[in-house]
Amino acid sequence: MKYYSAISLDVRAFILFILIFSVSGQVRATGLYYHTLMDTLPVLRNTELPSMVDSSSVLLPEVEVTDQFDGQRHGEETLRVEVVGIDFVQKHQSGSLMQTLRRLPGIQAVNVGSGQSKPLIRGLGFNRIVVAEHGIKHEGQQWGADHALEVDQFAHDYIELIKGPAALLYGSDAIGGVVQLSNRIIPLPGSLSANLNFLGRSSNQLAGTSAELKGRLDHWYFSSRFTWLDYADSQVPTDSIDVYSFRVPLHNNLLRNTAGNELNLHFSAGYMNSKLNSRIYISYVTQQAGFFANAHGLEPRKVDTGLYDRSSRDVLYPRQQASHFKIVNRTVADWGKTLFISELGYQNNFREEFSQYVNHGYRPPVMPDTLEIPSDLERSFLKHTFSSNIRIENEIGNDHSITAGLSAEYQDNDIGGISFMIPAFQLLSGGGYLLHDWEVSSKLNVSGGLRYDGSVVNTQSYRDWFPTQGNYLERAEKMEREFSSFSGMLGVNYHTSKTIVRMNLGRSFRVPLAKELAANGVNYHHFSYEVGDTSLQPEIAWQLDMGAEYLSTDWQARISPFISYFPNYIYLNPSFEFDFENGAGNQIFNYTSSEVLRWGGELTVMGEPIENLSVELSGEYVYSEQLSGEKKGFTIPFSPPASLLAGITWNPWGYSINDMLKNLSLSADFRHTLAQNLIVPPEKKTPSYSVANIGLNGSGNIAGTRITWNFMVNNVFNVFYLEHTSYYRLIGVPEPGRNFTLSLSIPLDIIKQKAAVPK
Repeated sequence: MKYYSAISLDVRAFILFILIFSVSGQVRATGLYYHTLMDTLPVLRNTELPSMVDSSSVLLPEVEVTDQFDGQRHGEETLRVEVVGIDFVQKHQSGSLMQTLRRLPGIQAVNVGSGQSKPLIRGLGFNRIVVAEHGIKHEGQQWGADHALEVDQFAHDYIELIKGPAALLYGSDAIGGVVQLSNRIIPLPGSLSANLNFLGRSSNQLAGTSAELKGRLDHWYFSSRFTWLDYADSQVPTDSIDVYSFRVPLHNNLLRNTAGNELNLHFSAGYMNSKLNSRIYISYVTQQAGFFANAHGLEPRKVDTGLYDRSSRDVLYPRQQASHFKIVNRTVADWGKTLFISELGYQNNFREEFSQYVNHGYRPPVMPDTLEIPSDLERSFLKHTFSSNIRIENEIGNDHSITAGLSAEYQDNDIGGISFMIPAFQLLSGGGYLLHDWEVSSKLNVSGGLRYDGSVVNTQSYRDWFPTQGNYLERAEKMEREFSSFSGMLGVNYHTSKTIVRMNLGRSFRVPLAKELAANGVNYHHFSYEVGDTSLQPEIAWQLDMGAEYLSTDWQARISPFISYFPNYIYLNPSFEFDFENGAGNQIFNYTSSEVLRWGGELTVMGEPIENLSVELSGEYVYSEQLSGEKKGFTIPFSPPASLLAGITWNPWGYSINDMLKNLSLSADFRHTLAQNLIVPPEKKTPSYSVANIGLNGSGNIAGTRITWNFMVNNVFNVFYLEHTSYYRLIGVPEPGRNFTLSLSIPLDIIKQKAAVPK
């Protein structure tokens, strides 16, 4: 067992290709209340966009801006893709990135304590969706529901959400969809500018700032960012909760020990001209947060409330901290009608959990001082990941395009600490695909492709550091498993000036995790004992996604139904057995698989009934049912209930930029969520609830400096409600009550930009 581990390289990991290229492309800007604007600009397809206009000068209501990635996105044009930018994130700021994106239909979040969350798409999350930064899969300990993604919510000006099967381009794990995070805006030549962001939130007393500095010479450019967030214990609209049949009083309605902080550093530099764009991104994200002291492997009756309630901002035991270092190079180059894209990345993820030493099971009463493991280190994970993606697109005439892609990834995950959950493992995977896009006519596009992937998973042997009845138990055996699978898609997109009809049939897959194969330990976050199954096969999903849209100058309507079938959906199944050797009688859960059918969809209607007044009505629904196995007839965990959102935005003086008042925008949302009575034990049913939010935002010039501000009040009526996808919902912890959020954005021009766009 190792506490720290040196970086280990494997020559089999992947082959590094550095291919550089670019090409002129089209930019298409569409807004609900504006005619489509399309123009050809000297920018690079599949890469960053030059900042040609001052995008913050005019405050527009939820305008969707998309650039046509003719190479990368041909395979997803038949799927529903949501694209948002800085304005959307600032307007709907809700404390964490995924809570902000929750505003979009079909997007949910797993809330983790005070200031963290994980994404769900149509109820699927964790390793069933891909989160990518700059084209590279984000690799941490995604399987854990008790910690957040190690990403900076301020560092991305372009967020793309793909709802549906995307394994053709992204490989394993993209069964449910993709969250693509990018920083695509490039400064204009000869410019040097800064941007200051400030964020405050009342429910957890969050205070944060993020500062960006960016500039460009003729062809060389750079950007840098610093972000700091600090938050206190989360406040909820109740003075006590039930933790496993024990009533826990809450001091000042605070979830004790859920405070935390976050420090993020970013730097990128690149070179571009009319035929080339190569950019390197370097980031370091570090997070520290506490676990709710009354519900993390501690006896609720034995918590020292005096210690924990003394301050709402300190982080005591139990706590976690994580750091994530990432370096990515994205290079684009143009060889006539052939487009090349390469994305190369290295990631180092280090996560630790700390708690007071407790002699569970057969552990000695006192931690031996002969061990090199710190007595308060419950678990640690050190993960190195090397990734590479190569794509080549060739245009054949005016109607056909062929894209060929290769990807490879190598992971080395080491473990440490006094407790065991999953063994150390190595994963080597690679795949290739072909994609054909055919423009049958000006109104009809057909896309189809196939992909093949192979992977090898090696898990290491593990024995307890303490004897159990005289024997050092082997919790995990050394194992090697090989997996391979085909994936593919066939899609159709038919569009006219006002309508779009799309359909996509896809086959996706997911390689079983080391946790699902070889887990054998206590999960102190859920008071459960989890056991893996070494015989699990790759998870397969057959999915049909459909969609229809109507767009006019003033109104837009969308419907996006889907249906998916899993022959072997992998999940954690509670048994009737209990573990008394490693803890205090935790229920045993076994990883297993069963047939699962899922269907549902989203419906959205948006419009402008009168000038300067816009309305929105959107709904989402997901139904899941197990068709085989011990839980036949039950749903699957974390199945979100149906919900309906009604929104209204009023700009009383239009969109003039003369002063602060003329940029004023008022908005209100009302979300009604139905009760979730379809559960799988040990989940609990959650009642229906209704929550209202109001917002006020604007921008204008003060002393020659433009300031954009947003003020939101979430849960206006201080409603007590349980979010079914919340991490702490299992013990009845409600969501935050009335909550005030204020954000400010202040851009500063240090050296004015040139007006001309480079050739």
